[in-house]
Order: sequence, then C-alpha cells, then structure tokens
Amino acid sequence: MSTAPDTPNTILIASATGFPALEGLLARAGFQVGVVNRGDTALAAMRAPSPQHGVALVLLDAALAGSARMELCARLAGAAPVLVMSAAPSDEEQRQALRAGAAGYLRLPCAPEDVVEKVTVELTARNAWLPVGGPLDTGTLEVNYHALLAGSPDAIILFDAARGLPVDVNRNAERMFGRGGEELMRMRLADLCPPRQPDGTPSAEVVDALVARGLSGDIRIFPLTFQHNSGRHIDGELRLVVLEKNGLRLLHMRVADVTGQRIAEALRSGQNELLEMIARGAPLPAILDKLLRLIEGQAPGLVCTVMLLDDDGTTMRGGVAPSLPPGFMDVFDGVAIGPEVGSCGRAMFCREPVVAADIGRDPRWDGWREVAMRQGLHACWAMPIMTDTHTVLGSFAIYYRDVRLPRGDDERLIAVAVHLAGIAIGRTRREAELARHRDHLEDLVAERTAELRNAKERAELASTELAAALDHLRKTQDELVRRDKLAALGGLVAGVAHELNTPIGNTLTVASAMSERLGALRAGLAAGLRRSDLEQYVAQAGEADEIVVRNLRRAAALITSFRQVAVDTASSQRRRFRLDEFIGELVLPLTAGTAPPRPRVVQDVAPGLAMDSYPGPLGQAITALFENAVMHGLDGRSDGVVTLAAGALDDDTIALSVSDNGAGIAPADLDRVYDPFFTTRPGAGGSGLGLHVTHNIVTGVLGGRIAVRSMPGTGTTFTMTLPAVAPQ
Repeated sequence: MSTAPDTPNTILIASATGFPALEGLLARAGFQVGVVNRGDTALAAMRAPSPQHGVALVLLDAALAGSARMELCARLAGAAPVLVMSAAPSDEEQRQALRAGAAGYLRLPCAPEDVVEKVTVELTARNAWLPVGGPLDTGTLEVNYHALLAGSPDAIILFDAARGLPVDVNRNAERMFGRGGEELMRMRLADLCPPRQPDGTPSAEVVDALVARGLSGDIRIFPLTFQHNSGRHIDGELRLVVLEKNGLRLLHMRVADVTGQRIAEALRSGQNELLEMIARGAPLPAILDKLLRLIEGQAPGLVCTVMLLDDDGTTMRGGVAPSLPPGFMDVFDGVAIGPEVGSCGRAMFCREPVVAADIGRDPRWDGWREVAMRQGLHACWAMPIMTDTHTVLGSFAIYYRDVRLPRGDDERLIAVAVHLAGIAIGRTRREAELARHRDHLEDLVAERTAELRNAKERAELASTELAAALDHLRKTQDELVRRDKLAALGGLVAGVAHELNTPIGNTLTVASAMSERLGALRAGLAAGLRRSDLEQYVAQAGEADEIVVRNLRRAAALITSFRQVAVDTASSQRRRFRLDEFIGELVLPLTAGTAPPRPRVVQDVAPGLAMDSYPGPLGQAITALFENAVMHGLDGRSDGVVTLAAGALDDDTIALSVSDNGAGIAPADLDRVYDPFFTTRPGAGGSGLGLHVTHNIVTGVLGGRIAVRSMPGTGTTFTMTLPAVAPQ
C-alpha cells in the first residue's frame, strides 16, 4: 500500500490475545504493526513524535474497550479510526461500539485476509474526499479508491447503500457480468442475479438479507448466484465490507466466480455417488442414467448416450439416453458394428475415438442421419468403452446441437464418463458371469447333495446292518465267554478231580487194605493171636498211617491252592504302604525259605513309591512269581539271580517286575503260562496254579495287568503294571 510521506502507516493491535497470522498479513500489505495488551499502553502508543510514525488505525479487542460505554474506544477514536473486534459478538455490543466512535465492528472468528481487506478499504475510503449530500468527486476518488479497484484481481463493485446503485466498478466486474461500466452503474445488485436463486428463493429477498448483514459489520463469505448478460448463471462468493465517509454508507463488494469450482465439486460428488451405486450393485440402467445426467449437467446443451456391445462382440444393443426418446436407441439395437456404422459403431469396431463434426455431411452417418437430425443433433464424438486393449464393452457418445468440434472441457468429461461406464459395465458383466457360475455351482451342489443323500442312506442302511451284526457278535461273544467260562470251569473241575483223585485213591486203597488186615487180626484173636501176627499188623498199620497222612496232607494242600484260584478280596486288608519297604521286608523270608543253592536277590526299587492297595495279595503274587523263577527258571543253579524292580510310569501307575537269569520259557508255552494246572514240570511238586492265581490277583484285586517276556536260555521277566491306588 503506497501512502503520502506524512500519512501514518502503523496498525495498532490492542488485545490480550495474540494474532500472529494477522500481524504477518498486515506486514506483507505494507503496514507497520504495533501490538499492545493494555489500555494505558495503547493510549501511550497514540502519542507519536511525528505524523509518519503515528497510528493509522486501531484494531481494538472488545475485552479491552472498557465498560459498557467503551471509554477506551472513545478516547482512541479521537486520534485514529478504531475497528472493534469481538470474540463474543452481539448486536447490543455493536451499537455500543458505534456510539463510542468506532469506525466498524468485526465479528470473530473471521479470516485474517478479510480483516486486512477491511483495514485497507477503511483507510482508502478515509483518504478519499466524499462531500456530504453531493455527488462523488470521482477525480479525487480516482486518485486512491478507484486505483485500488482497478488493480484488484477480483471483480469489485462499490455500492451506495442508500441508493442501492454502484458508484464504481472495475474491469473484472465488467468481464464477469458481460456488461459495460456505464450499464453496471445503473443496475442494482438484485438486477445482476436471476429472478430466483437455486433453492427457489427470490433473489431480491436474498440480496436484501445479505446487504442487511453486510451493513451490520458481518464480513463473512456469502454464496450468491449471479447471471451473465448472456443468461448463463454464475456461482459467486460475495464479500461485503461497510465503509462510512462523510455521512455516506458504502458497500465494498468483492465477487469471486466459483462456477468452475462448483461444477468440479458436483462432478466429484457425482463420481462418488456413482461408485457407491456400483459398489451396492445397483442396476446398470440406473447407474448409466445417473452418469449421463451428471455429464450433461456439467455442460448445458450436451446430449449423452451409452451404447452396449453384445457378448458376441459384434452386435450393438440399446443402451441409455436419458435426454432422447426411446426410439432413437431402438434404431441401433441389433445392428452389427462396422467402420461405416455411425460414430458409435465405428468407435467400437476400430477401438478408437470417432469425431463427426457435421453429421449432415459425414458419410459414416448415411444410414442414420435422418434419425439424428430429427432430434436436432448435428455433431457427435464417440469413445469406445474398454476393459483392456482388446475387449470392448460399448461406446460413450456426446452429441452437440450445432456443427462443431469437441472442446477441451469435453475431453475431460468424456474421459471421466468412459472410465466410470467401464467400471459399471464391467462389474455387471462379471456379476452376470458369476451368476451363471453360481447357477452352475448350485446345480453341481444339488447333484452332489443328492449323491451324498444317497450315500448317507446307504451308510445308514449299512450302519443298521452293522449294528445288527455287532449285536449278534456281542451275543455270540457273550455266549463264547459263557462257554469259555464253562470250559474253564470244566477244566478246573477236571483238574481238581484229577489232582485229588490220586491222594484220595491212595488213602482209600491203604484204608481198604488195613480194613482187611484188621478183619484177619480179629479172626486170629478169637483163635489165638500170635505175637508175630500182632507185630506184623503194627508194622503194616504204621506204614499205612504214614501213607494216609501224607496223601491227606497233599489233598489239603491242593484244596488250599484251589481256594486261592477265586481270590477273596473281602478277607484282604487295604492300607497305604511304601513299596521299597514292603519288598525289603518280603525278600528275607523268601530267601530263607528257599532250599540251597539259594539265588542272589537284587532289589531295584525306586525310593519313595507309595501305594494305597492290598499288601497281602500283592505279597502272595510276588511270592508266587519268585517261587516260579526259582523252581522252573533257575532249577538249582548256583549262579541264579532274581531281580525285583519297581518304578513309576506316571503319577498314577507303577511297574513292578520279577526277573531271573534262568532257562526261560519256550515260545510255544508263553500263551499257556496263566492256564490252571499248566506246568512244565509235572510231578515236581507244583500244582500248575501259581501263575493262574497270580494273574487273578493282579487283574482282580490289585486292578492291574501282568505280562511275560522270555527267551530260552536268557531268563524270564514278569511285569505287573499296577495302579498306585487300587480300585475299591
């Protein structure tokens, strides 16, 4: 901003709040900037030593202006114009500021650029000579304010608020409205607008409301639609600044043409809506209809169409033309594309843009010229819609109602339209293909479901048959078990009978012989008994007694063994004991009761193993396995070794084994070792029930299992796997 040499050039900002952006803009505009945050400091700053260092204008924060009378504002206004800034604006505060002498009232927040403009206009207007009640001295005005308007890049009009007519305009305003300066000077603001705004409100009402707000000091941006001399509408953004000079109230109006911006925003918004429709799977005709209306709305007078190409790649199908009657598109439906089939047919055939600047003379339109001319279409620009360099989906065409070539803006629009149309058509094609695949898949699923259903029915039938077979097998198994039990019982009874038959038979024979001898002795006693006969009888009786006692003892031992076959848990006492201590106490009587040569006994029991079980049956089982190892495995060997080992398999299971280094068991006998009365040494003193009883104890009372591992010549190992806590 250029000023006279003695003109003050300092803008004083009096506020407790900082405005760094505003300070920077004022400095770039050519002003000196002073900042104070107290009222007394502001008064002191007004007393400058020379005019060129004086304050040209004060921006006063309403919070520092004083009480309701704004005393500070009144004192400052006597030396320089004051613009009151209020962060909490109100009409009453504005009236108080104006009564206190303020030149204006700024409602915060507002853009720093608007404040700088307000300051510039205020100072420029104050330097102009505006006589009260008379016409403007444009010569004086030309020196300052008119020069400001002429140099502005925006369209600016200065209105007399009282008369409602312009008092000055710049060249940009003339160009924007398509009218000369003299014509504009005779037109009111409402005359520069169409009769109604886009929302239907009369423009005169909107203008009156905007002027009232501008006169109140509101310097915000107001949207307003103007009208060019040609009738074209102009989307404008209006800024109003009030100037007061010598009793006149002037409106400094700056207009920005945002038509292109609004059109671009509408295009972006329309694109987003179209993409949403495509994403939602809206019908293709609805998407294309909205697309064409969007493009036609960008440039009034254009007519747009979309022609589709059939899946066969050669036949055109009627597309969409919202601004044309249906019959226009029906003419091309079913026509094969080719180099001479109008603009769209050639564009799809050649896969390149086709421009017909004059349909009336273009030979490619010979067969369809009359159809186009009836609709007032005189030029056409067609673009193929493609997914790649080989696949054509259709064509997009812009028709003009005059003979002409496309403009640069048309190229931008058709590029957007072809891109969006390609997305929509391609998606529809893919969805149709997916639908066909889905239908085929549904057929396959139905077929496979039928197969699975049949398989399920067959499986259910087989399952029923299998269940019946399992039931029959279970019954058969139960019958076999019952038979096995009967067979075992029969074998046991036969064995018992066989084993008892010998001692009982021997006893009976001796008893019978002695009975005969006793009868002979009685007969001899009547006739006279000789001493030799009595001595002979006594000797025979002694032998018979020995035989009877020996056989009866054997029978008693056999009966005891038979009783052990059926393990009696009721007579067993259960208790908790440590296994290493239990086996240590058991080894001594085992070795002491063994006839020489006694084997060496090795104990390999993990310390701390505890069992809650039946020690009596467990000791009986260990004793039987020990005696079996001594009798059958070692068989009097002087280097025999019997190992008793125990360890924990897990927290709940213990493995207890009895091993020897003896002769071992033949493989053919391994499956029979637990059978009752099975022995490899008949007549050697064993009954063949030891391992059978042991098996019953381990699997019955102790709740475990027993296994044997043996190789001839290397020894035998019996392993009992027992629960640490025996079953109840």
